[in-house]
Amino acid sequence: MLPVMTGGLSETKPATPEVQHIVDQVKPQFESRENRTYSTFQAIVYRTQVVAGINYFIKVQDSDTGYVHLRVFQALPHENQGPSLVSYETGKTRDDPLNYF
Repeated sequence: MLPVMTGGLSETKPATPEVQHIVDQVKPQFESRENRTYSTFQAIVYRTQVVAGINYFIKVQDSDTGYVHLRVFQALPHENQGPSLVSYETGKTRDDPLNYF
């Protein structure tokens, strides 16, 4: 495994329970921006970027065949803040690469 370089993206990894928890926390922010609700919102894979905190790039299944890419910022622990939805891309497929956006 290569060391994580500050500012660089990690390799794509299968989503963990921790990543799903982050997705669950930002789901209301996403639904508010999209002005709809989602019964399916399952983290599939993710990448991270170490900054002054961590950016998570997460592929999320939002329907039987639909996917979205989320960029979520998690502040450093001492800042005592929850994750924040920074950006997202809709209309993705399961095979779309998860890149910086």
